[in-house]
Amino acid sequence: MEPACGEMRQIKVGVLGCGTVGKGVCRVLLENRALLAARLGMELTLARVADVNPMTPEGLGLPEGVFTTDPSRILEDPDIPIVVETVGGCGVARELVLAALRAGKSVATANKALIANHGREIYETAMASGVDFMYEASVGGCMPIIKTIRESLAGNRVTSLFGILNGTCNYILTKITHEGLDFARALAEAQEKGYAEADPTMDVDGFDTVHKLAICMTNAYGMHVDYRDIYVEGIRRITPMDIEFARRFGYRVKLLAISKNHGDRVEGRVHPTMVPVKSLISDVNGPMNAVMLSGDAAGDIVLYGQGAGMMPTGSAVVSDLVDLARNHLCKACRRVPVFSFQDSCMAPARLMPMDEVRTRYYIRFAALDRPGVLSRLSGVLGDHRISIHSAYQKGRESDGPVAVVLLTHEAEEKNMQAAVKEIEAMDVVGARPVLIRVENQGAVED
Repeated sequence: MEPACGEMRQIKVGVLGCGTVGKGVCRVLLENRALLAARLGMELTLARVADVNPMTPEGLGLPEGVFTTDPSRILEDPDIPIVVETVGGCGVARELVLAALRAGKSVATANKALIANHGREIYETAMASGVDFMYEASVGGCMPIIKTIRESLAGNRVTSLFGILNGTCNYILTKITHEGLDFARALAEAQEKGYAEADPTMDVDGFDTVHKLAICMTNAYGMHVDYRDIYVEGIRRITPMDIEFARRFGYRVKLLAISKNHGDRVEGRVHPTMVPVKSLISDVNGPMNAVMLSGDAAGDIVLYGQGAGMMPTGSAVVSDLVDLARNHLCKACRRVPVFSFQDSCMAPARLMPMDEVRTRYYIRFAALDRPGVLSRLSGVLGDHRISIHSAYQKGRESDGPVAVVLLTHEAEEKNMQAAVKEIEAMDVVGARPVLIRVENQGAVED
């Protein structure tokens, strides 16, 4: 039962965009109005919802007069101090967010592409206008990743971030792992269920994940990280064969966002990764997200939840609205800095080049089944200072190439790429080798 409250003041909220996320925000504000008032001490009132499509609010039960097709009725209303942007994309959304900030309104958004591409401009505009800008829902849906970094780990040097930040890719990889589907069929199922867009490029090629990683790194390290400087690789080349070999070696394959703090520089990369079956991350299946944050004082913190969807994302946006309302009530603007660190302490990004990253590797070659082939492959790797941990050669099923799989010890990326390029040119190797990086972080001890 929700607590009863007497007469109280109200803070009006305007919502720009009434698509999936916008509807989720409206539903939470309307359905949990009394609960929010009890926690906030004043009513968080849905004053106006704007969308170019007059049919979008159908089924929401908006009070009469709340919906409009004219965003200026929100942007120019002095009685609406808080605005939510759920338009999406970087064109109109950018213009609306900047206009709201310049009008002296605090803004909450779930738009990771907008922050990744225009975060610095938005940050500076919010600072100049003396208002707040919040974006918890832009990373990890309902998981409070940004709040955890900015507030819960405020006393920590963040040492690493490691996790699954795209439910579409995780669903596809789960289908390949547990049902043996190939990538194309798993993608088709994801599209049928609404987990993947008709054009899945942003998800399956890793761009959605790299946007989110850049936002997390900016908050974790106090430096403006450009997602275009982060190495990114998608999941299109992952096959049931690679999933099966990973299982033989005691691993599962996930698309991971990985960042490590080396003190003078930070590491950031997005790519398919083999993780131990004994790690918590390996058991995250379907469209779910999970991330492990590590702090020098707190140790490891694992967050798990739905990374997308109407209500989970709407919930995260409303959590920001409550913080914005509390700030407005107490006249405490920018109580928490936009990007976690004070403006004067933000530094230029110092990213480690991908060539210098050190990790372990899984490599699968299609090689002719001839005497001495494995020793030739091993020799090339040895020449590039790469030692082999395990090797497996699949039995011959025809006169064609057979799969030769190697698991290496830790090596430097530039050496591995040079070795693979040399091996790829050998006359005994057929198709392009498959390379998957291996991380043992997060493994649970027996």
